[in-house]
Amino acid sequence: MKKFTLITAFLVLSGLQAQEITTSPSEKMNIIKTNVTAYAFRNINLTYERSINRWLSVNMGFGAMPEGKVPFINSFLSDEDEKRFQNLEAKSFNFTIEPRFYLGAGYGKGFYIAPYYRYSKITSNTFDFYYDYTFSGTTFQIPLKGFGNANGNSGGVMVGAQFFLTASRNLVLDFWIAGAHYGAGKGDFTLTSDIPLTPDMQAELKREIENLDIPYVNYTVETNTNGARVIIDGPWIGFRTGLSVGYRF
Repeated sequence: MKKFTLITAFLVLSGLQAQEITTSPSEKMNIIKTNVTAYAFRNINLTYERSINRWLSVNMGFGAMPEGKVPFINSFLSDEDEKRFQNLEAKSFNFTIEPRFYLGAGYGKGFYIAPYYRYSKITSNTFDFYYDYTFSGTTFQIPLKGFGNANGNSGGVMVGAQFFLTASRNLVLDFWIAGAHYGAGKGDFTLTSDIPLTPDMQAELKREIENLDIPYVNYTVETNTNGARVIIDGPWIGFRTGLSVGYRF
C-alpha cells in the first residue's frame, strides 16, 4: 500500500511540474461533483477535481453515510442469522484520492483510467444480539449488547468517461463505468452479557459467531465471562460505479 501511495504522489508531482508548459489558459481547471446514485444508499458525498494539464487531473472525494440500516445485509447474512442482530445500524466515512489519465479530449473530458487510494471506516450503533444455549434439554436465548468499528486502507483502479453537457462546458456528467479496490482491514467488536457466562456458554457463543460465515471477512472470536470480542484482520474489498453531476469553473 505504501508503494502504491508513493507512485501516486510521483505521478501527481510530475504533472504539476509540467503544468506551466501544457495548461491552456482558456480552459476551466476545476470541477465540483457529487455522485447522485450514491444517495440511494444514504451516501452523502462531494468530489473536487483539478486538472493539472490536458491529460492529467487529480480527484479528491469524501463520502459519509449517516447511521441507519446496513445496506444489503441480506447479501452476507442469512435470514436466520440476521434475526440475531436486532436493531443493528451502522454509519460510515470514506476518503478517496485518484489521479485521472484522460485518453479523449482532455481537460476533464473523455474516457479516463484512474488508479486510486481509499480509506474507509464503519462504526456500528449499540445493537442487540442473542444466541441459543441449551441446558438440561431446555433452550434459553442469551442476550448481549454489541458495539464496534472497522477500517480499511485499499488501492484500486477505475475506468470511466466524463462529458460536458452544455455549450458553455460548465455542467458535467461523470460516468463511473467500473472500479474495484483491494486492501487490508482491521476491526474490533465487543459483545457484552448482563449475566456471567459459564465455560459451556462461552463455547456455544464462540461457535455461534464463527458459524455466521460472513463472506470476504476474516475474523477471530475471543470469549470470557463478560461476553465476546470479535477481531477483524483481513482483506478489504470494494467496488465502485455510479453517475456524478457537477459544475466546472
